[in-house]
Amino acid sequence: MKEDWDDLRAVLMVVRHGSLARAAEALGVNYTTVARRIAQAEETYDTRFFERLPAGYAATPEGEAAARAAEAMAERETGLRLQLAGQDARLSGPLTVTAPALLISSHLCGVFDAFTRAHPDVDLRVLAANEVLNLNRREADLAVRISNDPGDTLTGRRLVRQQTAAFAAPALAARLRDVPDTPLEWIGFTFWEAPPKASRQAHPEARIRLRFDDMIAVIGATQAGLGVARMPIFVGRAAGLEQVPVMEPQPYTDIWMVAHRDVWPAAKVAAMRALIVARFAQAQGEFTTDA
Repeated sequence: MKEDWDDLRAVLMVVRHGSLARAAEALGVNYTTVARRIAQAEETYDTRFFERLPAGYAATPEGEAAARAAEAMAERETGLRLQLAGQDARLSGPLTVTAPALLISSHLCGVFDAFTRAHPDVDLRVLAANEVLNLNRREADLAVRISNDPGDTLTGRRLVRQQTAAFAAPALAARLRDVPDTPLEWIGFTFWEAPPKASRQAHPEARIRLRFDDMIAVIGATQAGLGVARMPIFVGRAAGLEQVPVMEPQPYTDIWMVAHRDVWPAAKVAAMRALIVARFAQAQGEFTTDA
């Protein structure tokens, strides 16, 4: 029976991810294992689930139907696991937490240190991810997210409000303060078409000097003195940058802690939640200028 489920799950993953390689990555197996499981599923059900084309595997109508059935089976299995996880009173075993890397380095490492010292029998795994993992599929037990919407099927708690502001390296901040005609050059993101709107009325001559597609790169360029950057206040402060008054601080997306409603009451999750709440309550002033 387990073999049948493994085979159907391979069918589901190929349909969901569009290729054997991506399905193998999602399943944590190799390419040939996925191909073998699909062949076994087709033999078991005496039905061709995929057409083998030069461009890859294309699902037949029967393959689509098998994937839908496997999806329903996976949802039932996940639902049972979530229900059992929520009833788990043990402070031992695995616990997976996900959060953006910048929040981990600036605020959560101390939480994880305190948690592992207090609960050494818990096998804590931390996923540093900016993308939103699917808590309904148990990709993580608890998530700290920068989001205004925790999700309809999730239980959440807002940890802190945020603002963004303009930051610069200390030397550039001093030059902007002491030499009024210093050109204002921004470090922006690839989707920026102009400097931040909040700064344009006071600084219509400003230009974008560089654009990056990643916040870590923006931080590095700002630390190197290449220009002024807009970023969440906690990020600028943690990076040793100085806030510069070229724009007023602006509201930014809140930080939430969320989990599937069935998992929320589990002992391990509750213990981690308590430490996270305490940390962010202590650090309120690091996220806004008006806390």
